[in-house]
Amino acid sequence: MKIRNGGSADVPDILSLLDGAVSWLAGQERTGQWGDQPFSTDRARIDQVTGYTEEPFLIRLAVDEDGRTVGCCVLAEQRGKYVPVSAEPELFVRLLVTDRSRKGSGIGAALIADAIEEARRRGHGLLRVDCYAGDDRKLVGRYRALGFTELEGFEVEQPAGVWPGQVLEIRL
Repeated sequence: MKIRNGGSADVPDILSLLDGAVSWLAGQERTGQWGDQPFSTDRARIDQVTGYTEEPFLIRLAVDEDGRTVGCCVLAEQRGKYVPVSAEPELFVRLLVTDRSRKGSGIGAALIADAIEEARRRGHGLLRVDCYAGDDRKLVGRYRALGFTELEGFEVEQPAGVWPGQVLEIRL
């Protein structure tokens, strides 16, 4: 596996990864995070992913030996709008998604290791992420397993109800 920068030409691959994740989650009746509809059929989500190809975002893609995109990590020095402000400069993981057919193969860990190196390269001592904290907090546990420590939780009011979030960090 190789990790490289991504751009606008990679949007279809990123949407495909997200569609696969939504399908995988929905198959487990875990629709609280991203719902049950593909990202690739939702104009707002397509625009969101396309927006990641512009400043201030950095797309990092994990690519397998055959050149297929198997993971994506979007980084920025700005947090998401619902996330509490940090008192120090940081690099923020805005999106992390991997090919669910390769679950357990270390793709997410490799992308987080790459994000840590990018934070160091930029001179930041902090890498943060926010994630869905609903259901059984399984996703929070996955980030803890990647080396993150839990900080504060937050809630986002949405038409379908409250979306529970969790902020986590790695101090470098």
